[in-house]
Amino acid sequence: MKKLVVFISILSLGHAKAQIDPVKYPTFTSIDEALNSKKTVYSISFREKGLFNLPPQIVKLNSLFFLNIMGNKLEKMDQEIFALTELEILNVNENSIKYIPDEIGNLKKLNTFSMNLNGLTSINPNIAKLQNLKAVHLDANNLNVFPEALMEIPALEEINLQGNQISVIADRLNKIKNLKFLNLSENQINDLGNLAFPKNLKYLELQQNAIVKLPENLFKARNLEFLNASSNHITELSKRIKGLKNIVSMNLANNDLKDLPVEIAQLKKLKTLILTGNPIEKTKIERLKSLMPETQIYF
Repeated sequence: MKKLVVFISILSLGHAKAQIDPVKYPTFTSIDEALNSKKTVYSISFREKGLFNLPPQIVKLNSLFFLNIMGNKLEKMDQEIFALTELEILNVNENSIKYIPDEIGNLKKLNTFSMNLNGLTSINPNIAKLQNLKAVHLDANNLNVFPEALMEIPALEEINLQGNQISVIADRLNKIKNLKFLNLSENQINDLGNLAFPKNLKYLELQQNAIVKLPENLFKARNLEFLNASSNHITELSKRIKGLKNIVSMNLANNDLKDLPVEIAQLKKLKTLILTGNPIEKTKIERLKSLMPETQIYF
């Protein structure tokens, strides 16, 4: 069963108007209430209303910047959505939508797009027209390749693709120059080749894949602070791991590591190193602890 992923991240909300100030931007939950409001309506939520379709009158709310339609029974994205050209945050989580229409490109101001727990098998290339997009959440769908359209949006800071079936990632990931957070956990990745990562990347989640080796280019990601590569099939780490100068936390639990290179001791900012579930001899762990007295090592 796929994990339930239903949040809009704090990072993403930071780009919304005053983080959706409930006083200045009250969120309406009824279309009639919204239409009868004497004030401009900026935010509306139809969360878990059992809707099969959006009320067509929503197009009259042409100042909307926040729309939450998660947890309904939608099988498609209604055309009314694409008339709301002021939208900045769109949450379509937990529906039964299998494709994204071409009209997605109309939402030029969108900065957070969340479509977790649907039935997507591919991503419409028109999403590349959303050049203001900062965060995209496509967790728990049926994607089998990394959406290449996302590589055409350098402004993206956060990508969540947890719990899909991705096994292929084109070697253009580093084109997303502002990317800080990338979650590729619970996919079917076994070979990252020598994938190049964006220089600004800070958080990388690769756990629960079938990765045998971390790519050499990863160790050029000097701004990386958190790396989770647990529950893979990694057998060794490159000496170039010393390149992760700003790494604070590294989770390598449940892999096939028998030893670590001494160069790991050069990671002076590393506070937490998790090695549980690896076949490393106790004597090697003790040596590692003596080399890294400031690092909390779990084994």
